[in-house]
Amino acid sequence: QVQVVESGGGLVQPGGSLRLSCAASGFTSDHYAIGWFRQSPGKGREGVLCLTARNYQTYLADSARGRFTISRDSAENAVYLQMNSLKPEDTAVYYCARAAGIECSSDTASYVTWGQGTQVTVAS
Repeated sequence: QVQVVESGGGLVQPGGSLRLSCAASGFTSDHYAIGWFRQSPGKGREGVLCLTARNYQTYLADSARGRFTISRDSAENAVYLQMNSLKPEDTAVYYCARAAGIECSSDTASYVTWGQGTQVTVAS
């Protein structure tokens, strides 16, 4: 069973922080690029941040630069998205996804396994 499962979402005030987790099963996560995407009703799905199999961080959205970071814990077979200085416009369902290969892409079609999503709401 190849899957990724997100967790860690919730309600946070503007300026706050959250750490999202992406737990992988059925494959070794550091053999593939892992990306984080988000979905808002009025925008559609967009890429946020991605980590290559060689642990190079790739920003998929300019709005994430300077605020979000991505990391991998190979022993736990997990990838994390650390989100700081959150803004209301960051409100979305966040998904992690496994790419077909080792490199990152902003194209959702390059990712072959998707999680169920975790809701992040940034509001006062």
